Amino acid sequence: MTCHSQIWTNAALLAPVRASFTNKTPIVWHRVTDLPQYVYFNHSVHIAKGVGCESCHGAVETMALTYKDKTLTMGFCLDCHRNPAPHLRPKSALYDTQWYPSANTPSEAKLMADYHVPDRNLTDCSLCHR
Repeated sequence: MTCHSQIWTNAALLAPVRASFTNKTPIVWHRVTDLPQYVYFNHSVHIAKGVGCESCHGAVETMALTYKDKTLTMGFCLDCHRNPAPHLRPKSALYDTQWYPSANTPSEAKLMADYHVPDRNLTDCSLCHR
């Protein structure tokens, strides 16, 4: 319920999700993205480092049914890992898929420092693969 506690909270379409949560019964999901078995992805690491949901998932809050908005290929991931600064946002904007930087947004360098993201060119894929 993490996302759905914030967006589409009263949508009839999500009644089965709310019922599953309330009744503690599993829900059968239809995958939008199916990554290869050798890929390990952890949402919490990305959120903790300032990467907003929209960076990978698109404007989910405007989608009546979720669809694959970004490619999520190895190249897509490496492009971000090699240059993460443009994808970072303030903590208050992590879940806001309509957020855009403004004059009040901290600089990319400040966000990198605040989130302790090293300035490096990531070519070591051991962080992404099991």
